[in-house]
This record gives sequence, C-alpha cells and structure tokens, in this order.
Amino acid sequence: MVVLGACAAWSLITAAAHDGRPEGVLLAVLAVAAGYAAGRIGGALLPVGAPVAGALAGIALTVAVPHLAPGPQVTAPLGHAGATAAVLALSAGAACCAAWAARAAAMRLALRLLAAGIAVLAAALGSVAGCVACLAVLVCSLAAGRARHRGAALAALAALGVVVTGLTWAVAAGAVPGGFTTVVEGRLTPHRVELWRDAWLLLRENAALGTGPGRFGELSPASASLPSDGKPHSAPLQQAAEQGVAGVVLLASAFGWMLFALWRGPRPAPVALTAGAALTAVAAVAAVGNALSFTAVSVGAGLLAGMATARPLVQAPSGRTPDPRPGAAGRAPAW
Repeated sequence: MVVLGACAAWSLITAAAHDGRPEGVLLAVLAVAAGYAAGRIGGALLPVGAPVAGALAGIALTVAVPHLAPGPQVTAPLGHAGATAAVLALSAGAACCAAWAARAAAMRLALRLLAAGIAVLAAALGSVAGCVACLAVLVCSLAAGRARHRGAALAALAALGVVVTGLTWAVAAGAVPGGFTTVVEGRLTPHRVELWRDAWLLLRENAALGTGPGRFGELSPASASLPSDGKPHSAPLQQAAEQGVAGVVLLASAFGWMLFALWRGPRPAPVALTAGAALTAVAAVAAVGNALSFTAVSVGAGLLAGMATARPLVQAPSGRTPDPRPGAAGRAPAW
C-alpha cells in the first residue's frame, strides 16, 4: 500500500507541476490494488478454483473483446497486440498456479494442457509475443517444481526484467550498435523507436519531475507525425518522460514489491515462481509495448499476485500449512 500510495501521490505532484492529467495513472493504481485484494480473498477461499476462473476470464476477454485482438484494425489504437500478449501470459500463469495447487494428478495435467492451449490460442490470434510468453511461463512453471531456492529464481526473474528494460533504454538513447537497432525497428516498426527516442529526450530535459502525466503526446514530434495514442509504448520510458526519474523508481518498486511478496509468501515455491514468471513476462511486454495502459492487464497482474501470495484457508492433509519461507523450519504457522 505504501508503494501504490507513493505512485498515486507522485503522479498528482508531477501533474500539478506541469498541468498534467494523472487520471490514467490513478486508474492503473486502483486497478492493481483492487485486483490484488480480490486475488488474496479468492486465493484464500479457492486455491484452485480462483486461478482457474481467472485463466478462463482472461481467455474470454481476449476472444470476446475485439480491441484486444492483435489483428489488423484500422481504427484501433496502436498497442493492442501487447495487451493481448500480457492478458494471455497472465491467464497461462493462473492456469499453471492452479495446476500446482491441485492435488489430483489428472487435474494437474488438465490445467497444464489448458495453459498449453492458451499458447495455441495466442498463435491462432496472430500474437507471436503472446505465444512465446505463454510457452515461457509454462516451461518456467514445469521447471519450478525442481527449484530449491525460490529467492535465487525470483532474483533471476528480476534480472531478466532489468535486462529487457535496459535494452529498451539503450535503443532509445542510441547506445547500441546500428544493426541491433535495425532488428528492433524491423520487429516493432521505426515509428515506435522514434517514440522511445522522444521519451528519452524529454527525460533529459526534465529528469526531476518529467513533463507531467498524459502530456507525452503533446510534446513528442513522432507522436504528432503519425496517428498515435499519445504514448511512447514503453512503460518505463513513459514513466521517465512524464514523471521523471522518481516515477521510474516507483514503477520498479511496484514490480520489486510483487516479487518480494512472492518470496515471503506462504504458498509453495512452484506457485510463487510460476506467478513470478508470468509477471516478468508482462513486465517484458510492457517494456516494449503499451500493455499497462489497459485496465484489464493491471487488474490481472494484481489478481495473479494476490492469488499467489494468499494463505489458503483449507488445511493441508496433515492438518498444518507448511511455511516454505527461508528459515521457517520448525516455526509454528500463523493462522
């Protein structure tokens, strides 16, 4: 709550300083908080049913809402492909978390097949990023069963998120070889790279407070040159351009807080690592796209984090719920 409250407060401060529009940031903060609270409740009451319902809801949302589909849409704002990939990655993560929480082997197999089916759905919709993200989550979930130290695995996921964000910033700053930039432009279009460069220049001009929330589209030449939604299509660069260095630190703190909660949470390590893999996939998609501008993604991320950190009310077969946290051996569980 401290991290989310600081994100909301800082958006109001930067908006007041530059006549910005903080409504989008406030809505995203509210969506994450609401999703996390609902996830904690659902995960406590229904450790298997709640993630399954979340996975099915993500599938239904992707199929039923046409604006999330990444296919050719003339009137659709840029960035829906990223939202589709993020929602499907969260759905696959929820299905895999439910598989680890299930006791019956048949149920576990069915839920993992559901996760594989979500990857196939992403491919059918033409979302290459979504297919890759879902498969990565599924593979990480299967490998999580053999992980002995959840802290090291979560640290590796955090490092992966930092690497993807760092590469995005390096492209925006022109600090990478031209060949690498050409590859990025070939995958994400030259226009998106120009948006990143505009965000970098805006950060250099006002690193302390940024330009104000919601003002990137007014100040970016690349955003004005072609039809756009007024966003740089990179969550870290948008935070940097509109809310300065402190905004980036707060965004990173929110992601770090989720991973820390998974590390210290009461759920088994495979559940925590699976959720961490899905959240890292969303962070990677958001670093190069506009996924976090969609409320469904913010709610889904909070929901998955909440379910993966909830303490189930249903007792384990032994009558005790083991505490898998480091150094917790022999410690009486807190009910």
